[in-house]
Amino acid sequence: YVPLLRPIAEAGHPVFIVKLPWRFAPLDSHRDEAIARARELMAAHAETAQWVAAGHSLGAAIAARWLQQPPPAVVGLVLLGSTHPKDHDLSALALPVTKVYAGNDEVAPTRRVLANRKLLPVTTRWVEIPGGNHSQFAHYGHQLFDGDAVITREAQQQLARNALLQALGSAQPSPAGTTS
Repeated sequence: YVPLLRPIAEAGHPVFIVKLPWRFAPLDSHRDEAIARARELMAAHAETAQWVAAGHSLGAAIAARWLQQPPPAVVGLVLLGSTHPKDHDLSALALPVTKVYAGNDEVAPTRRVLANRKLLPVTTRWVEIPGGNHSQFAHYGHQLFDGDAVITREAQQQLARNALLQALGSAQPSPAGTTS
């Protein structure tokens, strides 16, 4: 994810990547461990007063799980290439949420992304990347069952980066990180 996120860091935003256990976090205990790592990272960087949680695919699922009860310092959420939340209702979340999805993503297809719309706040900002796919949000090879992208990885990542930067710019602290 470094090529996607480096320009965000270069724009002056602190960026941290939480490594998932086993690079995939297949079990609930692994997902809990990833959330614990995020909390530890926040504690280790107390100079960063406001955080926007973001994730791609399973990372988005973990972020959605974590923000059922958001820490006060988390002031926004960005979900990239994911059908989540599908197991957690975040519709009352009092934080700005951005949902970024790709038109040719067959791992998290548009119809399944939109089917879970009711689980996000009505104020969620929806960003479709036409012609993008699941794999091109990151820098790994083509993912099994993914659709074929008809735009370049660079173009897809620039559109995703624009959505991330806009989310960072619009995130404001909520009262004690509470949900309404």
